[in-house]
Amino acid sequence: MECDRVAVLVVVVLLCCQLEASAGLTFSSKLIHRFSDEAKSLSISRKGNASGDLWPERYSFEYFQLLLGNDLKRQRMKLGSQKNQLLFPSQGSQALFFGNELDWLHYTWIDIGTPNVSFLVALDAGSDLLWVPCDCIQCAPLSASYYNISLDRDLSEYSPSLSSTSRHLPCDHQLCEWSSNCKSPKDPCPYIFNYYDFENTSSAGFLVEDKLHLASVGDHTAGKMFQAPVVLGCGRKQSGSYFDGAAPDGVMGLGPGDISVPSLLAKAGLIQNCFSLCFEENDSGRILFGDRGHASQQSTPFLPIQGSYVAYCVGVESYCVGNSCLKRSGFKALVDSGSSFTYLPSEVYNELVSEFDKQMNAQRFSLQEGLWDYCYNASSQELHNIPAIQLKFPRNQDFVVHNPTFSVSHHQGFTMYCLSLQPTDDSYGIIGQNFMTGYHMVFDIENLKLGWSNSSCKYTVILFGLIMENSISLF
Repeated sequence: MECDRVAVLVVVVLLCCQLEASAGLTFSSKLIHRFSDEAKSLSISRKGNASGDLWPERYSFEYFQLLLGNDLKRQRMKLGSQKNQLLFPSQGSQALFFGNELDWLHYTWIDIGTPNVSFLVALDAGSDLLWVPCDCIQCAPLSASYYNISLDRDLSEYSPSLSSTSRHLPCDHQLCEWSSNCKSPKDPCPYIFNYYDFENTSSAGFLVEDKLHLASVGDHTAGKMFQAPVVLGCGRKQSGSYFDGAAPDGVMGLGPGDISVPSLLAKAGLIQNCFSLCFEENDSGRILFGDRGHASQQSTPFLPIQGSYVAYCVGVESYCVGNSCLKRSGFKALVDSGSSFTYLPSEVYNELVSEFDKQMNAQRFSLQEGLWDYCYNASSQELHNIPAIQLKFPRNQDFVVHNPTFSVSHHQGFTMYCLSLQPTDDSYGIIGQNFMTGYHMVFDIENLKLGWSNSSCKYTVILFGLIMENSISLF
């Protein structure tokens, strides 16, 4: 598509009027929409009828797609971007949520291999590896009927031998971190990945290279399909929560490590090394690779852990409940989409929940044998008075959680609202999915910072002549 078709056409008409001595020249301009009939006529007068034949029909799918492409170009220009395209999984960027049935995680469909096979993977910013169930020895059930969720298909099992684009990652490859377990440099690289936020939970197998199917939105690429090379784990044996049915179809690690999908896409020159997540109030959302956000978003730098940026760690300077800002010093926290809830160091937790309880004008209960100590039987009127929790970052950057509670139906027939915080004995906290809801979260690995801005995550993208609801969010 040539640039002049997507450029804004502005016709400036200089009206030079001979007015009274006290008046001067008046300059006015007439604005013409880039795809209006008048703009079409101007283009034909300059280039002939051929340009008119290529003009998009007003309000057609192509019309909206071209508008979208130009918006993205403008936004990337504002950020000084060199790589303008944004990528998302070929089945759409929608993030799905199934509540307790799939361990309170968000998921998205991805396609891997040739021919492509679909997997419903959990999104986890707290780990790096993409793995799927593969040539299974010990895997979670893959039948859709086993889970009490609405799925139109069974979950899948990957087999490298059935993909023409798959090959083993050898032990001497720079991404093979487990080479000490190899007998020969050319053996398949084994892996075992332990998830410390889930007790006794791991995935083990070997690493392979294959193609991840993606779609793009960006300069001159709207609707283009990609098959990007990635490294993934052939997960032959899962344990703990992953064997019991959390993430039964695999996990997409989105961490800053070299083996994560965002890092591999950036290394291949397809995107900037960043991505965004957006979780809606209704628990769905989306993921977008290469999204650096916008200039007006708030941000805070990532902090190294023992000298390396191995996780998304940020420094909270202080925190407030309602209008009361507490005096205790700040703390460090990991930003982890794979954690359903938010965890605070015990001393911070105790101070914060004590202040929260003071400000709640409702009767307090404890649920599930003390697992949730700050629950309230609140009427609809009282719910309007739930105090917000505010995390304060350097340079006066604020992260406000307007409703830090979740609702649960009590066995006695009334609804209770529980503060969705948990204490941890660790010296650092974890900012989980529940605090990210309602925000467009940008993980900028390239510039080592976390960005955020309020967002409903609700919009529609015109792609391939189809309307894909909730597919990507454009700030």
